[in-house]
Amino acid sequence: MTETTPPVIVVEGLRKVFRATRRDPGIRAAFRSLVAPRREQIVAVEDVSFSVQPGEILGYLGPNGAGKSTTIKMLTGVLVPTAGRARVLGLEPYRDRTRNATQIGVVFGQRTQMWWDLPAVESFLILRHMYQVPDGIYRETIDELDEYLELSSFWKAPVRQLSLGQRMRADLAAAMIHRPPVLFLDEPTVGMDVVGKERIRLLLAHLARERGTTILLTTHDLGDVQRLCKRVLIIDHGRAIYEGGLQALAELEGAHRRLEVRFAEEVAAPAIDGADLEQVNAVTAAYRFPANRNPQEILAPLAARYPVADLTVESPDFEEIIRLIYERKREAPESASSAASAETADVKAETATADAEAKAARGARGPRGRSG
Repeated sequence: MTETTPPVIVVEGLRKVFRATRRDPGIRAAFRSLVAPRREQIVAVEDVSFSVQPGEILGYLGPNGAGKSTTIKMLTGVLVPTAGRARVLGLEPYRDRTRNATQIGVVFGQRTQMWWDLPAVESFLILRHMYQVPDGIYRETIDELDEYLELSSFWKAPVRQLSLGQRMRADLAAAMIHRPPVLFLDEPTVGMDVVGKERIRLLLAHLARERGTTILLTTHDLGDVQRLCKRVLIIDHGRAIYEGGLQALAELEGAHRRLEVRFAEEVAAPAIDGADLEQVNAVTAAYRFPANRNPQEILAPLAARYPVADLTVESPDFEEIIRLIYERKREAPESASSAASAETADVKAETATADAEAKAARGARGPRGRSG
């Protein structure tokens, strides 16, 4: 009997509520808030549950303010959950912060963990001593990171003089000095050019494949997700609205793919069934068709009808897919509210009709039942 490998990260019913004081502008409002402060609760994460297996890269997606960074802060021990449970390699992060810190690496895209006025390489050495990394392993790790991220081209410059892309590469390296088995990466490719993003993607894929590093990745760059993740979790307003594989996401009703065709000769309005012609220009054309439809159903009649020289079928537009999920999730409460309002209106109308009929009946009986 094969034993199942336990998940590295386990999150069950996680909830985080912040308390904030609200006041109106002006001096009077300031004094009033001192005497009777108006406090309200802000729910950042609500009943989120998921698990991540060893060596898996899970894409954790959502718009700004959805609760992604708050979730990571709870998993790293920075914040204490209001309710629910979280474990990373068997530890509760907010109870065993020191032990948890030794087994995780963290990158927040807008913050640095390095020393601002020191060269990046000096920060690496300080971190090496903090984590008590043996000299041999440190040199091997630095060489590997330099191979992927090309750190030596800028690591002697003070951190404050680095570009955003260089600082992000240095921060990612700093998070891996002690070879943690778990990485929490919050927008790790922000501010990077195409080459820098590709370097990081190659490194993360290598770590997951060769070392079994478990990675929780939040990003707004869906190129990262398509290249690295087989599974994604999408949250909005603190709640999980989708969890599953990229393929299932691509087959969501309403999603589309794009077909670009180059013909051997000029073709006027080359229409085909099952696809919308978006544009045509002499010997080229672009079509849009449902992502859950087999491309062969489009390609076969196209090739039979027109002289096709070359064609390209693009992957589903994941930005469009995620936008569809957000819109449908937000429309659902409105639809439910509208349905409830309509039902209430129908009940009121039926009640009013029944009252009118009863009143008319009483009026009709009145003269006959009145004694002289």
